[in-house]
Order: sequence, then C-alpha cells, then structure tokens
Amino acid sequence: MEATAPDRRFAEEYRIARDIPRDGLTAWRAAVATEVPLAPGAVVLDVGAGTGAFSAAFADWFGVRVLAVEPADAMRALIPRTADIEVLDGRGEALPVPDGCADAAWLGSVVHHIDDLPAAAREIRRALKPGAPVLIRNSFPGRCTRDLRVRFFPGTARIVDGYPTVEQTCAAFAAAGFSRVALHAVPQESAPSLSDFADRIRRGTDAKLRALTDEEFECGMRRLRRAAAQEPDRPAVSWMDLLVLA
Repeated sequence: MEATAPDRRFAEEYRIARDIPRDGLTAWRAAVATEVPLAPGAVVLDVGAGTGAFSAAFADWFGVRVLAVEPADAMRALIPRTADIEVLDGRGEALPVPDGCADAAWLGSVVHHIDDLPAAAREIRRALKPGAPVLIRNSFPGRCTRDLRVRFFPGTARIVDGYPTVEQTCAAFAAAGFSRVALHAVPQESAPSLSDFADRIRRGTDAKLRALTDEEFECGMRRLRRAAAQEPDRPAVSWMDLLVLA
C-alpha cells in the first residue's frame, strides 16, 4: 500500500526532528564496535529501522549488509536503497527474513513501540545466528535524566516511565534464550547547538512531546530557548542506553 500524503509529511518531519547527524554518533560507533566485531560481509538486522539513519550508519561504519525492517510505508520509503541495505516490510513480531541469517540485531528506540516484546524476542532469536547479540538503544525508566527532552521538558519522564524497564526487557529476551551482557549510557550530539536542536523539534513526530500538555510543551520550549541564548556554543548532547543481550 502506498503511503498517503499525510504519512509522507509525517515521515519527512520525523527525519528532520529525530535523525541524529552522523558526526553526532561517534560514541555510538565506538560503543557498538566494543560489543560486537562487525566486519565487512556481516549481516545486521535493523528492527524498526524508521527512516534508516542507523541502517546507513552501520553500512558505512562497518561495511556490513543491513536488513532494514520497518512496518510504516512512509518511513520505509525514506530508507536509503543501496547495495548494502535491503529494505523490508515487517515488524519485530514477524520478521521477513530467513532463519539464522544475521550476525547482530539492532533495535534503535523501538522497544517501547513493540506490542508483544516476548514474541519479537523469539523472532529475533530465530533470525540470528547462534550466539549473535542484540543491541538495544533506548530510554529506560529511571535512567533518562540526561535525555535532552527530559532535561527541558520534565514531563516527558512520566512517558518514559511507561516504557519497558531494563529488567522487563531482559526478562522478555531471557524467555527466548538471551542473557544480559552489558548496559552502557552513551552520549550523542543531537545538534551542534541548543538553538539548532530547538529549531528541529517537531512536536507531532515525538510521542514524548505529544503527550505533554500545551503548557508543559510551551514552558519547555521557553526553557530550551533561554538555555540556547545563555550558551550559544554548547552542543545539544543527549544520552541513551545501550543494552546488549546474547
């Protein structure tokens, strides 16, 4: 089914607001390289690939082949089509890939969007080679104080409180045979300045911000603009967790 015009607009706005510039992901490249030896020829399964920012990053960083699985037509249409990226229509609970095809799975800001996490864990187990890791980039309850949105829009913390916890995520994957290997907080430069970060915010594309009251959102934007004026050269650095299971 072809994406509708509103869906295409949403996807474009999402990419503007949410995709991190490649230069801002240096720490993520190092964190991933520390946890899994990805060499050219390896296959990475990107579950919930969105508009493909990390699919493209993995292909460029490590020379791997990426299977980018995304259920939204409009998002999928924006994923780069290259020799190293195969774009697939699917979701975590029903991955359109063969058994034992991938050397690692990447879930970037997607755990809280999966309806049936144990089912997705079983599907990922099926798709991975024996011993291959799952790399989960996400905000987790109780661990989000250095998230830029939580810093400037404190009400977003109550949204994160509804996400699966680290323990709940580990339990869902444990039932599929995975164990926790590591948990790291990793920084990312979301924008070169707080002002640029503020300019890129699109409330409608961010579930955390959409859930705020208008007053909470407006207060947060004023707080962010004040900070940007006070520290015009400060980069917009946010932190998220990398949870590694194998």
